[in-house]
Amino acid sequence: MMKQILFAGVIGLFLSLVGTPLLIKLLARKGYGQYIRDDGPREHASKRGTPTMGGIAFILATVAAYFGAKLIAGKPPTYSGLLVLGLMIGMGLVGFLDDYIKIVKRRSLGLRAKAKMAGQLIVGIGFAVLSLQFADNRGNTPASTKLSFITDFGWALGPVLFVVWALFMILAMSNGVNLTDGLDGLATGASVLVFGAYTFIGVWQYQESCANGETLTNPNACFEVRDPLDLAVVSAALMGACLGFLWWNTSPAKIFMGDTGSLALGGVLTGLAICSRTELLVALMGGLFVLITMSVVIQVGSFRLTGKRVFRMAPLQHHFELKGWSEVLVVVRFWIIQGICVIVGLGLFYAGWAADK
Repeated sequence: MMKQILFAGVIGLFLSLVGTPLLIKLLARKGYGQYIRDDGPREHASKRGTPTMGGIAFILATVAAYFGAKLIAGKPPTYSGLLVLGLMIGMGLVGFLDDYIKIVKRRSLGLRAKAKMAGQLIVGIGFAVLSLQFADNRGNTPASTKLSFITDFGWALGPVLFVVWALFMILAMSNGVNLTDGLDGLATGASVLVFGAYTFIGVWQYQESCANGETLTNPNACFEVRDPLDLAVVSAALMGACLGFLWWNTSPAKIFMGDTGSLALGGVLTGLAICSRTELLVALMGGLFVLITMSVVIQVGSFRLTGKRVFRMAPLQHHFELKGWSEVLVVVRFWIIQGICVIVGLGLFYAGWAADK
C-alpha cells in the first residue's frame, strides 16, 4: 500500500525538480515571459519577463509519477485516479490556452471570458458526468450525488443538480488558486500542504473502507469511497511535483505557474474532494484560497455599492504588500494560515470518524 504512495511522491519530486529548469530554459529561449499589471505593487515590475506556464512541469511530473508508481507496484490505474488526473489536465489545457494567447498573441487578457468559461464548463461537465459512472462491485462510483463533509450526508441531489454543484466547486476552487497565485511560491506552497492532507485522508479512508469488513477499527464509521488508496497516490504525486516546482518558484521566482498551473491545481483539488466525499471540508482545507477569493468579492461588492474600497488592493496578499510587508513575509504568514486550516480540517475529519464509534 505505502509503496505506491512513496514512489509517487519521490518520482513526482524528482521529475519536477529536474524538469522545471529545463522548462525555464525552453520558455526563456522562446521569450514566453510573464505580463505584469501596471497597477500592481511597484516591486512586481522587476518580475516582468519571468518565464510562465510553469504548470506544465508539475502537471507532467504528476502524471508520470502516478503511472510510474503504478508500474513499479504492479497495480492497474483506477477510474477515480484517471478522472481526477483528467480534470487536472483538462483545466490545465484551458489555462495553457489563456497563457499562450497572453504571451504569444500579446493580448493581455488572454482568452475571451466566454471562451475561457466555455472551456472550463466542457472539462467540468465531462468530469462530473463520467464520475457518476464506473460502479465497483459494491455499487460505488467515483463520485456520489449526495453532499459530503466527512462522508456523504443528506438526500441525493440527483445527476443534474450534482453536475451543477460539481461545476460550481471546480470553477470556484480553480479561480481561487488563480487569484492566490500572485506572489512567488504562495499558491504552490499552499497547495503542497493541502495535497499532503489529502494523502493522509486517502490512506485513512483505505484503512477504514467499508469493503474491509471484519478488519475495520470502527465498523460503524467506515468510508464508502470507491478508490481511496489511488486518491492518496494522486495526492502524493501532486505533493512531490509541487514541492519540486516550489524549489524554482520560491522568491525570487525563476518561473511562474501561470493559469496553466493554477487552473489545474484548483481543478484537481476539487476532483480529490468530490471523489473522497469531502466536498464541504475542502473549503476549510483550502481555506487560504477561499479567504483570498472572498477578499476580491468583498472589494468588488463594496466598490460597486458604496464607491469605496475595503482593501488597498485585492486580492488580499497585495493589500498587505501595500501596507509595507515584504513579499516573503506575506508568503510565509499566509502559508501559516493555510497550515492552520489544514490542521483544523484534518482534526475535524478525524473527529467526525471517531464520533461515530
